[in-house]
Amino acid sequence: MELRPIFSTLLRNKTGAILIALQVALTLAIVSNALFIINQRLETAARPSGVDDESRVFQVGVGSLEESDDPIAQQRRDEDAIRAVPGVESVAWTNQVPLGQSGWGLSLFNSRDQEQPSSWTALYFSPGPLVDTLGLRIVEGRDLIESDIDEIDLETQRSFGRKALVTAALAKRLSPEESVVGKTVYIGSGEGATAVEVVGVVERLQTPWAQTDEDGYMATISAMRVKQRFSRFAIRAAAGETDRVQRDVEAALLAQGSGRLIVQNRSIAESRVNRYRSDKAMAGTLVTVTLLLLLVTASGIVGMASLWVNQRRKQIGVRRALGATRFDILRYFLTENLMITGVGVLIGSVLALALNQLLVSQMELPRLPLGYIGFGVMALWLLGVLAVYGPARRASLVPPAVATRAA
Repeated sequence: MELRPIFSTLLRNKTGAILIALQVALTLAIVSNALFIINQRLETAARPSGVDDESRVFQVGVGSLEESDDPIAQQRRDEDAIRAVPGVESVAWTNQVPLGQSGWGLSLFNSRDQEQPSSWTALYFSPGPLVDTLGLRIVEGRDLIESDIDEIDLETQRSFGRKALVTAALAKRLSPEESVVGKTVYIGSGEGATAVEVVGVVERLQTPWAQTDEDGYMATISAMRVKQRFSRFAIRAAAGETDRVQRDVEAALLAQGSGRLIVQNRSIAESRVNRYRSDKAMAGTLVTVTLLLLLVTASGIVGMASLWVNQRRKQIGVRRALGATRFDILRYFLTENLMITGVGVLIGSVLALALNQLLVSQMELPRLPLGYIGFGVMALWLLGVLAVYGPARRASLVPPAVATRAA
């Protein structure tokens, strides 16, 4: 097809063509970045926590309005009461759970005299069996055993246990070249730092906050039971019985004494929903904005194409009278649209990269992969073809005589 007539026509109607090209450019810039952010949010929300079957594991927090002479003995009584509930497969006292959004975080050092920490870590306390309860997988070394456990009163002791497990991500950060098992790491620095021997590595365990960067998997499980009035238990229920077991565990804990309060009682799956509620809401908002933006762009193309068809009825009639087929007319309008869209996507590709650079600097997002721009280009070209097809087909169906008389 000869493109010169199309160029000539566009130059005579350049305002409309420029507006459509700019609309396509802005749409591409926004849509490609929006799709990237949507994918990032959904991938983040779907990251594995390390917990095997999150719907079967739940946490219960229990406090007491009355002082206990021996909080650790009370913890053990509570554990026994929970184990006695039918459907409970495993229970572990702990200070925090994955995705719980509250807990302990401290710095780890490879030596006492190190000035800068080797890594940050979420610090789980547990006398066991937290690995079995959460369903974690040990990939190196061993699990914590009874002789590893220390009973600590944090009000009078500055200690965080002698033995610990770390996640594979944390092990790599602490000891990139060799195994971390058997090595000593320090919680804190200086003479007051707590020396902890790493006895095993678990494949994966998210922090309570599930940060979006690699810190989200920096976790340590220290072999310790802490003397405190408030207790949190991680509990694994039999398949299909979580709801009933949650209710029965709560009743069993309340029956352990007067003045007891249940602070939390929810599954890890529910905690996941709470943690990523805002991320999914943002993804949903961006999906809506993307669809509306594409709809507006398509409507603009349809409106402009319909206007041009009405304005060119005489031209269409002349071409038909000179032997142009319906397919020729259809191809003319499709080619014209592809040319306008092509200019728009070229400008839009540059704008998409510029917008991503702004987001990288302001929101610490990763750089936009070029594949998203490529997908956006193809989507907008296809959208342009589909949007202009209706007006172009109506133009091709106009009989030559009717078009000539209408002029």
